[in-house]
Amino acid sequence: MHAQAFTPEAATDERKTSPLQILTLIICFFVVAADGFDVASVGYVAPLLKKAWTLSPAQLGPIFGAGLFGLTVGSFLFGPLADRIGRKRVITISLMLFGFGSLACAYAPSPLWLIVLRFATGAGLGGAMPNAITLSSEFSPARSRALMVTLMFCGFTLGLAFGGAVAALLIPGFGWQGVFIFGGVFPLVLTPIVWIWMPESLRFMAGKPRYERETRQVLKRLTGDENTPIEQVIPEDAKANAVQETAVGTLFSRRYRTGTLLLWLAFFCTLWVYYQITSWLPTVITGAGIDPSHAARVGAMLPLGGTIGSLINARLMDRMNPFFVLAGSYAIAAVSIALIGFSINEPMWVYVACFMAGLGLSGAQTGANVLVAGFYTTAARATGVSWALGVGRIGSIIGSMTGGVLLVAFHTVDVAFVAFAAPVVIAGIAMLVNGWVYRGRSTTQA
Repeated sequence: MHAQAFTPEAATDERKTSPLQILTLIICFFVVAADGFDVASVGYVAPLLKKAWTLSPAQLGPIFGAGLFGLTVGSFLFGPLADRIGRKRVITISLMLFGFGSLACAYAPSPLWLIVLRFATGAGLGGAMPNAITLSSEFSPARSRALMVTLMFCGFTLGLAFGGAVAALLIPGFGWQGVFIFGGVFPLVLTPIVWIWMPESLRFMAGKPRYERETRQVLKRLTGDENTPIEQVIPEDAKANAVQETAVGTLFSRRYRTGTLLLWLAFFCTLWVYYQITSWLPTVITGAGIDPSHAARVGAMLPLGGTIGSLINARLMDRMNPFFVLAGSYAIAAVSIALIGFSINEPMWVYVACFMAGLGLSGAQTGANVLVAGFYTTAARATGVSWALGVGRIGSIIGSMTGGVLLVAFHTVDVAFVAFAAPVVIAGIAMLVNGWVYRGRSTTQA
């Protein structure tokens, strides 16, 4: 006689965290690390490309812009696809596209070809990260979901650090091509690991007869009993299944419409400001007479603060209304970003301001990734995460382009950084309003 039937929620939430859940988080950790590596390493390649092909800064712009544009397109395309064919399959496809695209970049014969290949690489990344977040959320127990997904997302920070270190090792011996080759081999090595050992989401497979065999296999790995009965319909999806709502339709349904638009506004503003600051902070610091090595240490305060802020927010989000937690994080970010401009000539205080800006802003962005994964029903979760990040990528493109314009327009750094902080205030207000609108509803459905 078998144990009582399990819903997917019970299989992951009501038992001790299993080795399969931990394995899933570790694999997703390395998937997002591949994204972080690409973001960091391409910056180190730029001077070499400029020299090899005698490019001007204006000609370098489209090469980097193509990657961001690909990320945006990939987010919008692969999200709905993952809600149709599964998270694991889309991650596998994305890693292959990312890997082969990066390898091909190493052999690009011209800047135009590199632009095309960077777009393909970005599209792969645009599908991998959101689905890694989604799958991690769906395999994490509700009691510690925010913390576990945040720890997984720390892979992105590791990838950022790893990108610089690997570039420094490879460039002397292999040139810029070596960086792209490593960036392609890494996700291609991950691809069979994902396909063989990463499980598909039980929440995604429940109620779909074509996945019954795969569901049994995952249950055996998760609970040790492949014959564990599992209910055919996830309670949270029952109503959506009855009306056959599409994933995109769910995002704009009466229940989710307000939350969707306000989350998009927050993502757009957050990544706008993040890329604005990371793109222009080194220039501002060196322009103030600070030597480049010191400027690099100041810049390192942003990701350091972001890592700590992410962990603090995660613990709070598992215990309190997550919208209000993130609104507080945005408030810290807004004040700290404004203070960067006023403390630019005070070495100690600019360290503190940058650290707190990272704690608030990066901490809020990581928390928003976790929040959006738990906000939507399973049938629309991958689309919800991917499209929110896609809208955020649009903000990142605008942010990287407008920082210089604001610095010139306001003439002084202190006023410019106050302007930089304005979108963060908007993001915080969006979270506050969402917290009020959804105060009586669960925001941890994953």
